[in-house]
Amino acid sequence: MKEQLEVGLEGEWIIETTQAMAAAHIADEGFVVYSTPAMVGHMERACVEAVAPFLDDDEVSLGVRVEISHIAGTRIGETVRTAAKLVEVEGRRLTFTVEAHNEREMIGEGRHQRVVVKRDRLPRRE
Repeated sequence: MKEQLEVGLEGEWIIETTQAMAAAHIADEGFVVYSTPAMVGHMERACVEAVAPFLDDDEVSLGVRVEISHIAGTRIGETVRTAAKLVEVEGRRLTFTVEAHNEREMIGEGRHQRVVVKRDRLPRRE
């Protein structure tokens, strides 16, 4: 990790929701809404975007804890902006606050932790 990795870093990820991001367990019933797993994944991506420039080439961050509330619905086809702010650095453990907004309102918020690890410590596909 580079020394510039410090509290206050911010990242965001903006996407247009697609059918692949729908809540599959209710999509069959005619509802097409943005799913909680998709939102959490996009929140994680905002965290990755915040710290990626500050990791060494041989490092990657991995999600280890998620505390998220999905508080409002979003129709498929709407744009969602997820934002992350680094609020704590404890060695290699990084804690973020995260938010998600659709075109009208906040739809999710919470905290997410990631740990920075060396890439060569991760298993590879054969």
